[in-house]
Amino acid sequence: MRAETRFPAMGSDAHVIVVGGTVASLELARDLVTELEARWSRFLDTSEVTRMNREAGSPVAVSGATLALVERAIEGAHVTDGRYDPTILRALERAGYDRDFASIDQSAPSGDPVVVVDGFDRVMVDRGASTVTVPRGVGFDPGGIGKGFAADLVVEALLRDGAAGACVNLGGDLRVEGESPSGGTWIAGVEHPTRSRLAALLSLERGAVATSTRTRRVWGPDGDRRHHLIDPATGRPADTPVVAATAVAAEGWQAEVLSKAAFLAGPAEGLALLERHGAQGLVIDEDGAVHESAGLGAFAGLERTPA
Repeated sequence: MRAETRFPAMGSDAHVIVVGGTVASLELARDLVTELEARWSRFLDTSEVTRMNREAGSPVAVSGATLALVERAIEGAHVTDGRYDPTILRALERAGYDRDFASIDQSAPSGDPVVVVDGFDRVMVDRGASTVTVPRGVGFDPGGIGKGFAADLVVEALLRDGAAGACVNLGGDLRVEGESPSGGTWIAGVEHPTRSRLAALLSLERGAVATSTRTRRVWGPDGDRRHHLIDPATGRPADTPVVAATAVAAEGWQAEVLSKAAFLAGPAEGLALLERHGAQGLVIDEDGAVHESAGLGAFAGLERTPA
C-alpha cells in the first residue's frame, strides 16, 4: 500500500510518501514535522532556537532533537572548514532576511557592512545537562540543515512505525529509505535552476539529496538583489559563479551541509569537496553548464518513478 500527503511546513512545502504504511503513518509524519518546526523556527518566539539566541551567553535547556541538530550543525561547520556555518544569523538579518520570507520588505536596502566572527566553534553543547550555549553576539540559524535533519528524523520514525519504505521531501531536502512504490529504486529529479528541464535524474536505494541555489529566496530592490546563501568570510550573500550545487549523501543533514559548502567553494573545488567527504553531486555555473562529480554516474536514474 502506498500513501502520500503534501502540506505546508518549515516555510516551504512537505511531501511524504509511505510504502506499507497507513493513513496513521502520514499523521505521524505531519505531527513530527510540526513539532520540529515549533522547536527550531527562528520566526517563532517560543521555539528553542529563538530562546538559544535570545539568551545568548547562557546555557538553555533544549530537547534531545534540538541538541542533536546543533551537534550536527557544528560538525558540519568543522568538516567543511567553516564554508558551512550555522552562526551567520546576524548577517542574514542584516541582509534583510529578518522575518518569514513571505513578509520580507522587498524595497529595503541592505544593512551596513558586517564583519562575521566565526562563532560555530564557540557554541557549547552539554549532553549531560541537555543544554546549548550560543556565544554573546552570535546567532544560530538552523536554516536548511533543519529541513534535512527533520527529513532524516521523519523517515526513521516511519520505518520504526512499521513502514516498508518512506520518502520525505521538505522544501527540496529529500531523504529516502526502504522499499519504493515501484519495488525498485527511488527516483529523484534535480531541477535546472535556469533551464526548463532537469539537470539530473537520480536513482537511490537509500540516502539523501539537497540543493543550494541562489535563484530562490531572492529579495531586495533592483540593483541591490540579495539571496539567502551567506558567505561566512564576508557576511554577505555569496558572490560566486555557481548558481546551484546539489549533494547526494547518506543523510539529509549531510547533503544540506555539503551542498552549501560546494556552492561556496566554486565549480571545481565544490565537486572535489563533495568527493572528499564521501558524497557525490553536481554544480551548475552561470552559463547553465552542469558539472558532475566523477561518481555521480552510479546514481543515474534509469527508471521513471519520481520520488
